[in-house]
Amino acid sequence: MTAETETPVAATGSCCSPAGACHGGGAADVQVGAVTTVYKVSGMSCGHCEGAVSAEISEIDGVGSVKAVAATGEVTVISAAPLAEEAVRAAVDEAGYELVGLA
Repeated sequence: MTAETETPVAATGSCCSPAGACHGGGAADVQVGAVTTVYKVSGMSCGHCEGAVSAEISEIDGVGSVKAVAATGEVTVISAAPLAEEAVRAAVDEAGYELVGLA
């Protein structure tokens, strides 16, 4: 099992419309060709910790979204391409926490 997964999703319609939207013609919140990676970070204990880690990782080029969960120590990152572990480690260090590795 790997912590990185490529998610190629084609926006080629749905049961509601050819554009893939149920109402109003808005686009779906899916990143085509995105890579999801889950990291283990130690030291997070609250929402402030989650915000600090998320903010630093969000500044890495290619990162689309970050979700940190202090209770589990897991940080889920969606990016355009796989990230260099050194870049993620540096961002987590800058936030004041420690990157343990892939979850």
